[in-house]
Amino acid sequence: MESRGQKRMETADELPADKRACSSLEFRPSSSNCSSIRTHLNSPIPTPDADMETSSSASGSTRSDDEKEEDSAYGSCDSDDAEQQPRHHILRDYQRRRSSSDHGKLSSILSNLNEEGNGGSGQLAALTELCEVLSFCNEDSLSSLMADSLSPILVKLAKNESNANIMLLAIRGMTYLCDVYPRSSGFLVRHDAVPALCERLLAIEYVDVAEQCLQALEKISRDQPLACLQAGAIMAVLNFIDFFSISVQRVALSTVVNICKRLPSEGPAPFAEAVPKLCDLLQHEDQQLVESVATCLIKISERMCQSSELLEELCKHELINQVTHLMKLNSRTTVSHPIYNGLIGLLVKLSSGSFVAFRNLYELNISSTLKDVLYTCDISHGISSPHLVDGNCNQVHEVLKLLNELLPTSTGDQANQVVLDKESFLADHLDLLQRFGMDLFPMLVQVVNSGANIYVCHGCLSVIRKLVFLSKPDMLAELLKTANIPSFLAGVFTRKDHHLLMLALQIAEIILQKLSDVFLNSFVKEGVLFAIDALLMPEKCSELMLPVFGGIQPSFDSSQKSSARDFQRCLCYAFDTVPSSSVPSCKIDKDTICNLAKHIKTNYFAPELVESDKGMNDVLQNLRTFSAALSNLIDMPVDGDTPAHHEEKFYCILHQIMLKLNGREPVSTFEFIESGIVKALIHYLSDGLYMRENVEFKGSYDHLVVLVKRFQVFAKLFFSYSDILLEELPLSILIQKLQSALSSLENFPVIPSHGFKHRNSFATVPNGRCVMYPCFRVRFVKGEGETCLSDCAEDVLAVDPFSSLDAIEEYLWPKIFTKRTENGVLNAEALEQRDILPDPLPSNANYSPGESSGFIDSMSTDLPEMQEDGTNLSQMTSEQVHFGDSNSAETMSLDETNKGSAGKEQEFPTESTKTMKTPCSASGGSDIEDLSPRLLLYLEGHQLDRTLTLYQVILQQLLNSEREFITWSKLWSRIYTITYKRAVESKQDDPQKHTYLEEKSSTSDNKIACMQNMAFFSSMFACKLASDLDKSSPVYDILFLLKILEGINKYSFHLMSCERICAFAEGRIDNLEHLKVMVHSVPQNEFVSSRLTGKLEQQMRDSFTLSTGGMPLWCNDLISSCPFLFGFEARCKYFRLAAFGPRRVHLNVISRSNSGASNDRQTTSGGLPRKKFLVSRDKILDSATRMMDLHARYKGLLEVEYSEEVGTGLGPTLEFYTLVSHEFQKSGLGMWREDHSSFITSETLPTDSVILRNSFGFFLRPCSPKSDSYSGIQFPQVLQKFFLLGQIVAKAIQDGRVLDVPFSKAFYKLILGQDLSLFDIQSFDPELGRTLLEFHAIVNRKRHLEFVSVEKSSLEQDLCFRDTRIEDLCLDFALPGYPDYVLSSECNHKVVNLDNLEDYVELVVDATIHSGIARQVEAFKSGFNQVFSISHLRIFTEEELERLLCGEHHYWAFNELLEHIKFDHGYTASSPPIINLLEIIQEFEYAQRRAFLQFVTGAPRLPPGGLASLNPKLTIVRKHSSNCADTELPSVMTCANYLKLPPYSSKEKMKEKVLYAITEGQGSFHLS
Repeated sequence: MESRGQKRMETADELPADKRACSSLEFRPSSSNCSSIRTHLNSPIPTPDADMETSSSASGSTRSDDEKEEDSAYGSCDSDDAEQQPRHHILRDYQRRRSSSDHGKLSSILSNLNEEGNGGSGQLAALTELCEVLSFCNEDSLSSLMADSLSPILVKLAKNESNANIMLLAIRGMTYLCDVYPRSSGFLVRHDAVPALCERLLAIEYVDVAEQCLQALEKISRDQPLACLQAGAIMAVLNFIDFFSISVQRVALSTVVNICKRLPSEGPAPFAEAVPKLCDLLQHEDQQLVESVATCLIKISERMCQSSELLEELCKHELINQVTHLMKLNSRTTVSHPIYNGLIGLLVKLSSGSFVAFRNLYELNISSTLKDVLYTCDISHGISSPHLVDGNCNQVHEVLKLLNELLPTSTGDQANQVVLDKESFLADHLDLLQRFGMDLFPMLVQVVNSGANIYVCHGCLSVIRKLVFLSKPDMLAELLKTANIPSFLAGVFTRKDHHLLMLALQIAEIILQKLSDVFLNSFVKEGVLFAIDALLMPEKCSELMLPVFGGIQPSFDSSQKSSARDFQRCLCYAFDTVPSSSVPSCKIDKDTICNLAKHIKTNYFAPELVESDKGMNDVLQNLRTFSAALSNLIDMPVDGDTPAHHEEKFYCILHQIMLKLNGREPVSTFEFIESGIVKALIHYLSDGLYMRENVEFKGSYDHLVVLVKRFQVFAKLFFSYSDILLEELPLSILIQKLQSALSSLENFPVIPSHGFKHRNSFATVPNGRCVMYPCFRVRFVKGEGETCLSDCAEDVLAVDPFSSLDAIEEYLWPKIFTKRTENGVLNAEALEQRDILPDPLPSNANYSPGESSGFIDSMSTDLPEMQEDGTNLSQMTSEQVHFGDSNSAETMSLDETNKGSAGKEQEFPTESTKTMKTPCSASGGSDIEDLSPRLLLYLEGHQLDRTLTLYQVILQQLLNSEREFITWSKLWSRIYTITYKRAVESKQDDPQKHTYLEEKSSTSDNKIACMQNMAFFSSMFACKLASDLDKSSPVYDILFLLKILEGINKYSFHLMSCERICAFAEGRIDNLEHLKVMVHSVPQNEFVSSRLTGKLEQQMRDSFTLSTGGMPLWCNDLISSCPFLFGFEARCKYFRLAAFGPRRVHLNVISRSNSGASNDRQTTSGGLPRKKFLVSRDKILDSATRMMDLHARYKGLLEVEYSEEVGTGLGPTLEFYTLVSHEFQKSGLGMWREDHSSFITSETLPTDSVILRNSFGFFLRPCSPKSDSYSGIQFPQVLQKFFLLGQIVAKAIQDGRVLDVPFSKAFYKLILGQDLSLFDIQSFDPELGRTLLEFHAIVNRKRHLEFVSVEKSSLEQDLCFRDTRIEDLCLDFALPGYPDYVLSSECNHKVVNLDNLEDYVELVVDATIHSGIARQVEAFKSGFNQVFSISHLRIFTEEELERLLCGEHHYWAFNELLEHIKFDHGYTASSPPIINLLEIIQEFEYAQRRAFLQFVTGAPRLPPGGLASLNPKLTIVRKHSSNCADTELPSVMTCANYLKLPPYSSKEKMKEKVLYAITEGQGSFHLS
C-alpha cells in the first residue's frame, strides 16, 4: 500500500495541468495519453474498460503528434479552411459523445458508492472507477449537481479508518474532482473536507494517505484559502513535513503559500504559530522550497506590519538571522530576484516597526551585506534587466528603503517611541553606526556618480544626509575621508530636480555646521559655493562655465507592480514605508531652497569669498592666466620668419599647464573647467574650426600645415619622455582630468522602454499597419501664409512613433499638395508617382526603422530556410537601420554592393562607385536630387531634424525642457501639432551649411600632404559629436579634446616622424639615423569612459528599444564619432546589434555550443537557424568558394562536415576556417608581398605545401593598374581570391569563428576604411619604409634649402643619402622588389636623381599603398559587403579588429588554467594527472600551444576574451581503458571542448603521448 501511494506521488504533480489542457472545444489526445498512463500506474485494480481506453487514447495520441510535427516542419499555422472545419466538427461530436458517456458512468458510480456491504469491496471498485473516469474527463463532463452529490460521500469515505484503500482512493477522488471541476472545492469545504484531511495529516498512519491529503489540500487551498486557514491547515501541513520527500514537501508548502497569499486583513492570527517552523525551513538547501517559505513569511509580515507587538513576536524565532544569511552572496541557497527583493522588503517592515529587528540588523552587520548587494546590482541607471520579473532597480529601491529605516531621524509628530528607541540605541553604539557608514557611504557616493536615475539618486542622498546628521564631528571627519564630498556635492548641484538640490543643500549645511574649518576651503575649490550663489542669483549662472542646473535625466517610470505605487508619488515620499491612499503634495517649494541657500551663504561663507575675483584661489587664477595666454596666441599674427618662436611660446604655455595639472596642489574639476583651459586648447589646436558647422577641406595645404605644426608641438610635449612611467605621461594626466570632468558633467539619458505600454495599436501614418506599441496622436496643420498646400483633411492621426520624417512626408504629400491649374490633379498624381521610391528598402540615408515593423527581424529569423536574395536582404537591412538614425551613413544596404560572383572582374566596384561615407559623416540628406525634401515640418516652432524619428524628436524636446523627468502617460496621451510648409527648392548649397577652406596649394604641396596622411585632420572637424549636445556645453569641449588627444595618441608615430623630418630639413639634426622615433603611446583603455560604457550597456539591454529603433541620439552619435569612449566588449555588442540585429547579440555563446544534430533546419537556443555544408579536405578553397556562392547572404549559422568523416558541428567548422586561412597563406597565389627568403614548411598542416611567413603580417602585393598578369598569374584570379577572402572574413565575424591569418596592421586599416600614408609602410616592410622616409627627409631638406636660396653646388653636397649621392644609388623607376612594375615611363624618369627623387618617393608610395593595391582592396570589400556592410567595423581599432577576427594568442598562467578549465568524471583540480598536464601546457612552445588548441577546440587560437570566453568550457575528464593507461592516447570531442585524458603513470609519459596526439591526431574527425 505504501509503495502504491508513493508511486502515485511521483506523477501527481503533473496531473492537474494535463487534465486542464482538455477543453470543451479542443481534443488533445496526447494529454489523455499521459493521464491514462498515470491511471495505469495508480489503479489498484485495472479493468478491461481502462485498458481499452488507454489503447484508444494512445493511438489517437500518435496521430495527433504526427500531424503536429508536420505543421511545425512546414510552418503552416493556418491550414486550408476546407480541411480544418470538418476536423473541428468531428472533434466536437466526439467530445459530446464522450461527455455524455462520462456523465452516465458517474451516475452509476454515485449509486455504487452509496451501497455499503461486502466489506467495502463494492465501494473500492466504484472509487477505482471514479478515479479513472475523472482522469479522462473534462469540466463539461461534470455538473454542479454531480460534484455536489459526490462531495459528501467522498468526505465520508475519507474518514473510513477501517479501510486504508478506501480512504486513499476517496481522497484521491477529491483531488481529481477539484482538478477537473475547480468549483467543487467549495462543495467539499461545505461538507467539512478540510478538517477531515487535516485530521488524517495529524494522525499520519499511512504515508501514502498523508501524501494524498497534501495533494487534495493544495487543490482546495487554491480557491478556498480562508477555510483552510480556519481549519488549521497550515499547522497540519507543516507538522510532519520533515518526514516527506522533497517533491511532497514542495506540494505541502504550495498549500501554505496559497493560504498566506490571501490572509484576512483583520481578526485573529492563527498563522503566527507557523512562523517558527517556517523559519527553520529557511535553512533548507532546495531553492523551490526556500522560495515558497520566503513567500509565506513575506506575506505574514505584510499582515503583521501594523502591530509592533506582532513584529516583535516574529523576530523571536531567528527570522532576522535566517533572512540575512540567505541574502549573503555566499549563501548555499540562491533565490530568484523577486523573492530576494521580497526578503529585503521583509527586513524593511521589521526594522520599521520593531526595535528588536533594528538592533539585530546592526549587530549582524547588515551594512556589509547591503554593500555587496549594491556592488553586485546593475545599478548604473536603475533599469532592470528584461529577463527579470522584478529586476535590479526594484532591488536597489528596496535596499534604499531599508537603509532609510536603519537611520532614524525624529521630526515633529513622527517621533514615536520606536524611533526614539532607535535613536537612543545609535547614540549609545557609535561604533556600530561608524561601521555602518564606512561600509555604505563610499558606495552610495559611487551610485550617484555613476549616473543613477533620479529616484535612486534621491534615495542615496537621503541616506547620506541621515548618516551625516547622525555622525559626531570626529566620526564624520573619518567618514568623509572615504569620498571627495565637495566634488560630489558640486556634481549634484548640476541636477535640475529641486528635491536633489534640497538634499545637497542640507548635506552641505550639516557638514559646514560640524566641520566648517575643515571643508570651507574645499567647498570653494570644488565650486559648491559658486553653485549655491547661482541658486540665489541665476544671472550668475551665465558667467560660470560649469553647467549648474545643466543636467538632463529622465525618470524611471517603472511598470513593476510592487514599486509602481512608490514611483507615482512625489520624491518626498518615494521611500516612505507607510503607504498613502492619496497623492500627497510636495514638501519643497522654491522659497525653501532659496532660504536654505541664503542661510548657508550668510552663516558660513565670508562676503569676500562670494566675490568672483577674490573667491578664486591661486590654482584657478593661474590656470585662467594660461588660458588667456593661449587664446592670445591665436590672435597673434605669425610673420614668415617667426613660426618657430610662435611654436616655442605654445610649447612653454602647454608645459606650464601640464606642470600645474600634475602639481602638488590638486586641480578640481570645477577649476579645470572654469579656467577655460579646455576651450582654449581646442580653439588653438583647431585654429578656431571646431565651432564651425561641417568644415570641409578642399586642398588647403597651408591651413593643414598650421594644424600639423600645432599637433606636432602637442605630440612633442606628450611623447618626448622616455624615462617616466606611462601613467605619469603628461597625456595620461590630461586624459584623467578630462575623464573625471566628463563623469561629473555629462548627463546623457538612458531611455527605458518601461514607458511603453506593450499593446497592439494601428498606425495610420505612414503606411497603415498594426504595431506592438502605442502611437502618437498628431494633428497636421498648414503653416501660416502657405498657399501651395491645402489643409490636411483628417483631424488627429495615429502616427507610428518610430517612422522617419521622410515617411510622414510621403504620406502627407499626396493629401495636401495642390496646383492651381486645370491639370492640378494630374500633376499631383504624376508628382506622387515620380517621387515615391521604387524600392522600399532603406537605401537612402534618411530611412528610419519606423518604415518597417520593428519586429520583422525577430520574426523572419525564425524561418528555418531563408530566401538568399530577397528575404535575407530585407531582414538584414531592417535590422541595420535601427542604429542608423542620426549617423545613417554607418549602415549600408547590401543593395549598394555588388551581388555578382567573384569570377567576373567587371562586377567589382569601380572608383566611381566605391565612395562610402565615413562614420563621422552626419549628413542626413541624400545626394540624389529627387530625394530632396518637399516639406518642412515644425513642432512648437522648431524645425524637425529629418535624420531622426518622430519619437526621437519629441523625446529630445522633452529632455531639453527644464524638468528632469518624463511623465510617460502624458507623452502618449497628449495631441501634438505639427506644422508643415513647402520646402524652398535651392540648387546652391547654403553658405552657412559648410565652411570650405579654399584651395591655395600647388600640386607638389598636395603630394606632400597626401603622404603625411592629412585625412585625419580633415575628418577631425567634419563630424558632429552628439546632435543633442549644445556646442557651447563644456561636455562638448571635453569630448572634442578627448577626440583630438586620441587622434594624437593614435598618430603619435606619424606626428613625431614629421617633427624629426622638419628638424632635419631645417638643419637642427644632420644624421638620418636620428629620424628613428620611439614613441610611448598611452594605452587605448585610458580613453574609455566607464560611466558612458555602463550607460550604453544598460541601453542595449532594453530589447524593446533595440527592436524598434528608439535608441537615444547620443548612443549612435558618440559611438560613431568617439568610439574610443566605450569599452571593447560594449562596442562588440553594439556592432552585433547594428550589423546583425538583436538576435545575434549572444552569438559567441550560441555558436560555440555543442551542435551534434543533423537536421538542417534545427535552430539554436537563440532562434538562429543552422545550415550544414559538405566540404572536401583536398579542395578546401574550392569548397569555400562554392559555400560562399550559395550561402554568403545566409543569416543563420553555417556549419561544416567533411566528406567521408563522421564529425560535425563546432569543431569541424572551426577547423575549416583554420584550413581556409592557411590556404590563403600559400605561395603562388600572388596575393601577398612575397619574401622569398622566408618560405617554411608547416609541420602542423595536413599538406606539405609551402606557406609564407611574415613577422610583420601580410600585406597586399602591388600590381600595376596597366597590367592584368604578373609572374604567370592572371590578375582576375587574384581578384577572385580577394573577393573570396572578403566573404570568408565577413562570415567568420558574423558567425563568431576564429581565423588563423596574420594580417598586417596596415591591411586592417584598409579594412576599416582608413587612408594609408608613407609612415604606414614601415609597419609591414620596415626596410623599404625607413628608406622612403629618409628619402622624404632629403626632399624636405632640399625644399628648405631652395627656399633660403642655397646654391645648387652646395645642395648636392648637403643632400646625400648616407654619404652617397642619390645618382650613385643606381635606382630606376621600378617598384623595389617588383622589377616588372614600372612606375613611370616619362623621359626624365629613367634613373633616380636629386631632381626627381620627390617624384620617385611619391610614385613608390602610391604603388605600394594606393593605386597598386586599389583593385584588390575593392575586391575584398565587395566580397565582404555580400555578407554585411564593412562600414560597421569602423568603430574598432586595428588591434581590436585583429582580436575580433583572430582571437587571443597570449600566454596562459597556471592560475588562469585552473580557473577556466573544468575537471570532471574522475578528475579534480588537485589530481596528479591534472597537475602534470597543466605544467606540460605551460612548458609548451608557441607552436605546440597552437597545436594543442587546434587538437582540443578545432582552432589554433582562442576566441576574444581567451580561455574565459571559451564556450563550452574546456573540460578534462578521465579516460578509462581496460589495458594499461600508458598505452592509450588522449582523445577529444571538439564540439564540446572535451579532452579525455588517461591517467598516465608519469609526467614524461603524458607529455610524450599528448605531443604525439596533437601532432599526428589532426586532419580528420572520427568517433573516439
